[in-house]
Amino acid sequence: MAGRVAGKLALITGAAQGLGAAHARRLAEEGARVLCTDINGDGAAETAAAINSTHGDGTAYAITHDVTDPAAWQAAVDAAREQLGGLNVLVNNAGMGVAGNIETCDFADWQRCFSVNVDSIFHGCQKALPLMREHAPGSIINLSSIAGLIASDTMPAYNSSKAAVWMLTKSIALHCAKNNMGIRCNSIHPTFVDTPILDGTARHHSIDKGVLLEKLARQIPLKFVGEPNDIANAVVYLASDESRFMTGAEMKLDGGISAM
Repeated sequence: MAGRVAGKLALITGAAQGLGAAHARRLAEEGARVLCTDINGDGAAETAAAINSTHGDGTAYAITHDVTDPAAWQAAVDAAREQLGGLNVLVNNAGMGVAGNIETCDFADWQRCFSVNVDSIFHGCQKALPLMREHAPGSIINLSSIAGLIASDTMPAYNSSKAAVWMLTKSIALHCAKNNMGIRCNSIHPTFVDTPILDGTARHHSIDKGVLLEKLARQIPLKFVGEPNDIANAVVYLASDESRFMTGAEMKLDGGISAM
C-alpha cells in the first residue's frame, strides 16, 4: 500500500476513541499497519475493526492494555511482534486529567495522573526500544499538551505531568541518538481539541457542547477548536521519514496560544 508511512508498524495507546483513534486511522490511511491498545479493550477493537473494514483485514489489531502496568507493556510489545511482525512507530497517546488546585487536588489523583501520563511513557519506551531497534529507523511520538508549557492555577497535576512528558521526550531522544539507534523521539503539544473529553467537560459544567466550544475558541488566536485530524496529521509527519532530521523537539498545535 502506498502512503507516507507505507510499511511502518505502529502501536498507538489510548486508541479506543478521540485522538488515539484518529492517530490509528490516519496512520493506516497512509500505509501503516497498526496495533490499537487501550484499557477499554472493546473500544480499541472497534477502532481496529473500522480500520480493517476500510483498508482490509490485517491492517489493524487491538489489545486491552493498562499503560501503567509494566507487564502489560511487555504483553503489548509481544503482541506487536506477533501480530505486526515488529515495531518502528510508538505513539504514547494515553493520558488523563485531574481536577483541583494545589490546595484541593487529592494526592491519590496526583499519583494516578503521573502514572498514566508519565510512568506509561517510561515503561513503554523501556519495553519497546529493544524491538524498535530491530526495525529501525523508528519514531517515538509522545502526546504532551500546551498545558505542559503554559501553566494554570487550576490543574497542577496535569501541568506538571505534561511538562514531565516534554522533558522525558528530550532525554529519550538524546539517548537514542547517542547510541546510534536510528530512533527519533518528539512530543506534540495540542490545545483544546473536539474529542469525547469535551463532551464530559460540558456535562460536568452543565453547559451545552456548542457553547463550550465557542467559549474555548475565544481563548485561541485562530478562533476555533482543533479537530482530531489536526493532531493526527502531525503524528503522520513524525512517524514518516519526512521528519528524519527532527528529534528531541516539541510541536505546538495550539492555534497560536503560546505565541501570546
